Amino acid sequence: MVQNELEKQEGTSKGYYILLVLAILFVGFNLRPAITSVGPLIGTIRDDVGFANWSVALLTSLPLIAFMIISPIAPKIAHKWTNELTLTLGLSILVVGIGLRFISSVFFLFLGTFLIGTGVAICNVLLPSIIKDKFPYKVAIMTSLYTTSMVVFATISSGLSVPLADNLQLGWELSLFVWILPVLIGLVIWFIVLMKNNQKRKEDAIAYTRKEQRSGIWQEALAWKVALFMGLQSFIFYVMVSWLPEILHYYGMAKASAGFMLSYFQFIGIPVTFMVPMIVTRMKNQRLFVAIVNIIFIIGLIILLLSQSTAMIIVATTLLGAASSSNFALALTFLSIRAQNARDAAELSGMAQSVGYCVAAIGPIFIGFLFDVTQSWMIPLSILIGIMIVIIYFGLQAGKNEVVFDND
Repeated sequence: MVQNELEKQEGTSKGYYILLVLAILFVGFNLRPAITSVGPLIGTIRDDVGFANWSVALLTSLPLIAFMIISPIAPKIAHKWTNELTLTLGLSILVVGIGLRFISSVFFLFLGTFLIGTGVAICNVLLPSIIKDKFPYKVAIMTSLYTTSMVVFATISSGLSVPLADNLQLGWELSLFVWILPVLIGLVIWFIVLMKNNQKRKEDAIAYTRKEQRSGIWQEALAWKVALFMGLQSFIFYVMVSWLPEILHYYGMAKASAGFMLSYFQFIGIPVTFMVPMIVTRMKNQRLFVAIVNIIFIIGLIILLLSQSTAMIIVATTLLGAASSSNFALALTFLSIRAQNARDAAELSGMAQSVGYCVAAIGPIFIGFLFDVTQSWMIPLSILIGIMIVIIYFGLQAGKNEVVFDND
């Protein structure tokens, strides 16, 4: 399918676009492991460094704060440097962040975590624009490929964190550091992309010429609906990534098993993440899909509240994982299908991810604080049910068959 797409590109070899597909996949590989590998180890880090629950949650919230700050800036950098060069910059910053986090210092731990978020944010924002620009007839399959690659490596990183730290006795620092390896491989591939792009073509920059550049995305009602849907579903996802192992351990599950359940939570979403973009792009609108998926998530939360037997925990985690991955894939698909072209996709992506991750950054800290105050997971989980209802509202609005700047 990608081959047919390549034949429609003018002035550039098929080999370049095949290389670009590989490069996009490796960016997807590296969008989550440096973040999701922290969740299973958050209790260990807390005890080792002496943090409270709310403060150690900054290790998962800091990247989201970086997403909020960097997301609107990334398209502006890309229009001056091209998408390829800017993505290479993002991966380079990610390498530095992972490296700094390995240093035995609280300052470098937090600085490295923020830089990780910065590098990931750049890649997050530009991938939908690149796909819309380079593969306009294959948005669904390309979105499926990179989101699936993201979920696969997020799942692997969550599952390996505790075994690497405890079983192999690497400690939490080295367990987190090993995820620099796929980033370095991705960086090499993007350097090759830059070398292949030696003609310094300006197609990527054309979408951002002064004449066409739009600053009105922040006044677009649809953009706000997409942003709030993205933010709230990310709020839920990062709460799960940060606290699901602790929740399950609180309910009597062994630490290693609880870490495995987080891996399962993400693993169950792999086929879902792959299929969702291809399903929803064939629908007239995505409103019914939004309603069904989020009702499933609410059912999962209710099961977790009412029964903590191993069997029911597996059922609940299955529902939560499938629904969360569906929301995530749908949110990223919105960034392409709610835009008319690559220019609008970049602006919508930057704005939506900035606002969205601002909302998401509150999640792990807020839920950790609630647990610190109540010493129970009943109230935090009940709050999540309320948030899911709000997600349904904004999802129904974002799911309408509309695009930003439709009246321009």
